[in-house]
Amino acid sequence: SGGRMKRARRTAPGPLPVLGLLLLGALPGLWTVLLRREAAAQRKKELEPRPPAEPSPGRWGWAHPPEARGEPGGGGQKTFRALLAVPAAGRAELGGEGQFTAAGPPPPADVASPVERGIFWSPEVEAQVPPGFAAEDAAAWLSAARAARVASLERGGCGRSSNRLARLSDGSRACVRYGINPEQIQGEALSYHLAGVLGMQERLPPMALAVVEARGQQWEPVREELRGSHWAEGAVVSLTRWVDNLTAVVAPAPWGAEAGASRRLQPLSAGDLGGLPPSQLVELVQWSDLILFDYLTANFDRLVSNLFSLQWDPRVMLRATSNLLRAPDGGLVFMDNEAGLVHGYRLLAMWDPYNEPLLRSVCVFREGTARRVAELHRRRSAAAELRRRYRAREPLWARLGFLSERQAELLQARVDFVHRHIAHCRAQ
Repeated sequence: SGGRMKRARRTAPGPLPVLGLLLLGALPGLWTVLLRREAAAQRKKELEPRPPAEPSPGRWGWAHPPEARGEPGGGGQKTFRALLAVPAAGRAELGGEGQFTAAGPPPPADVASPVERGIFWSPEVEAQVPPGFAAEDAAAWLSAARAARVASLERGGCGRSSNRLARLSDGSRACVRYGINPEQIQGEALSYHLAGVLGMQERLPPMALAVVEARGQQWEPVREELRGSHWAEGAVVSLTRWVDNLTAVVAPAPWGAEAGASRRLQPLSAGDLGGLPPSQLVELVQWSDLILFDYLTANFDRLVSNLFSLQWDPRVMLRATSNLLRAPDGGLVFMDNEAGLVHGYRLLAMWDPYNEPLLRSVCVFREGTARRVAELHRRRSAAAELRRRYRAREPLWARLGFLSERQAELLQARVDFVHRHIAHCRAQ
């Protein structure tokens, strides 16, 4: 029995192995506690509100010339970029609730965002856009111009050599445009009234039609000047209100500073708009309307013609934009729209490779413009609305007629395309 007791003592575990087994059993619990503490600390860190990231200085190049940014000739080797981007605030909406669960105010970038609901200019930004040609003032001028006599005609200041600067008997002045063919004057008139349908007519100077009649009361004071103008008797011309102190407009930095040999339009990344001062945001609001308007009318004689010229003039985007001027208050004036609708629709195959990518580069819009496009799309009434407005507001509409059936179909198709593009921007 004494031997068995000795063998039992030899086989029993000592105190150290027992302690080791106990520690080994406790390790999973200790590891779990440590993991929980680390996870809790990480969650606390994530929930702390952080200040928004500062926009990279000089991204849009508004304040500095190309040389100051280290770009020879305005960034000729850079990818050509265009207008808009959806700010980060727009994407946060899609993430659902609970993204910021910690107490405290929301990030300041969301509060100051120039864009609402991802694709619309905020009311605060739109409220700063200069009013342009108010509807009441435009109507008063048009009424006076139609009743006034043409006191004098002068060369220069109104584009083509066939045009004239007229001084009217009421003291106002107007550009008299004589088209190379009637469709140019028709395009000018229809574009003006389409802008009214879209709610952006305040950006276009008031325009009325007139008939050249050397023996008529309106033109009698300038009968001699008419003989030297080579205008055909009975021709329809447009009278466009003259505006003083207009200056040239260079395409903003998303075009002018980064136009390159590739000419590929690419929207800017999200959040870039948040770093811009109000004056540049106000200008971009107007550019977003302009690009949409020129797509609908297929107007190739503005920014599109500059894009076309890039193939032989890499610095053309740093020069003045055709048929676009700026008033002293910063409002843009969409001038000389003769290429719109009629003439432009005949040349779609040539110019849509430029007009369509330009439209796609814009993904933020005035909400009122988008609403009108949606209504014209839903009712399929673009041509009907234009015809109704044109006939009601232009006494001489019948002298030039309206769009052909094919042109009316093209207008509706382009409205539908713009509507789909806006929906695509919303879904991004």
